[in-house]
Amino acid sequence: MFHLLLGVIYLAFISLGLPDGLLGAAWPTMYGELGVPVSYAGILSMIIALGTIVSSLQCDRLMRRLGAGRITAISMAATAAALLGFSFSHSFLPLCLWAIPYGLGAGCVDAALNNYVALHYASRHMSWLHCMWGVGASIGPSIMGYALTGGHGWTAGYRIVGLMQILLTFLLLVSLPLWKGPEKQQNGEGKHAGAPLSLKQILAIPGAKEVMAAFFCYCALEQTTALWASSYLTLSRGLSAETAAAWASLFFLGITAGRAANGFLTMRFSDAQLIQAGQAIVLVGILCLFLPFGNGFARAGLLLIGLGCAPIYPCIIHSTPSTFGADKSQALIGVQMASAYVGTCLMPPLFGLIANHINIALFPVFLLAVLVLMAAMYHRLLRVCPPKGFLG
Repeated sequence: MFHLLLGVIYLAFISLGLPDGLLGAAWPTMYGELGVPVSYAGILSMIIALGTIVSSLQCDRLMRRLGAGRITAISMAATAAALLGFSFSHSFLPLCLWAIPYGLGAGCVDAALNNYVALHYASRHMSWLHCMWGVGASIGPSIMGYALTGGHGWTAGYRIVGLMQILLTFLLLVSLPLWKGPEKQQNGEGKHAGAPLSLKQILAIPGAKEVMAAFFCYCALEQTTALWASSYLTLSRGLSAETAAAWASLFFLGITAGRAANGFLTMRFSDAQLIQAGQAIVLVGILCLFLPFGNGFARAGLLLIGLGCAPIYPCIIHSTPSTFGADKSQALIGVQMASAYVGTCLMPPLFGLIANHINIALFPVFLLAVLVLMAAMYHRLLRVCPPKGFLG
């Protein structure tokens, strides 16, 4: 039953990934049809991110009341409703309204499932779990690209993914009995850990600020790439919207393949080694975007950025119990998720303003600046609070 539950969690992360690349893939077509500036994608991204921040900060309270299984099923249902709402919207304001449940559906389930896997499974399972997110995130833009090239429009892409989310929600509802035993075990562990920590108490923990800053930067880099890669390829590199959407999916393909491989690499290398190697690969990918030797290097660069991103998120999450202690991991992972979503909320819209008022060709410059800050914060984290052994 324990392994069957892990399979269900994998499906939940496929479902989490499905919508993540849709807006970036569809936006080069959407903004013209909606009659809004290209920078308005940042507004939708910000609303979605604000929802995830609110729900992730409420994770501990909701976990105690509902349990991980019910939270996951409710969140998937909210996301499915939002996607179907997007598919029937033909102006910008309804999209903003549907973006609210879109964001609320992701935050709490993300923090709860990540903490559960970090506590109970080895690092390889965390990487493979996030590989499943990459599977969903790769499928989403591909579906949108199919809808666009087939002449069905961006609304059809959202509708297809919304229907897939409904199916996954049904599977999660059927699986609820599997969660009862592990949830009792996890709740028991939480009681031994004492009362939930306040935000002030969490920030006072050595290394907490550094890991939050690193997470902020990671999600800023990932989501800026996801949201603006297609627009960058279209508006700066001269590719068609359909081709750009297909090429942008290489970023998610890189994350997916990288996390599948990373699961095996964790058997030989530590989380810290894999995170630093990932940052180096991201650097190479960004440098490829600077090279003036044709669009082939841009395509390779997006793939390499995805490969480099692959180990960073799951390895930071998995190392949280060893770095801060299992008794503090749920609290730390909750604020890490919140800080990550703050990065998602602020930085893609910030680049949208840069693209709109200066030049979208600054896309690789923006990514490079965020990467440098992330690497500096993670290096400081290792100095302040080096991780100890936990679930190898």
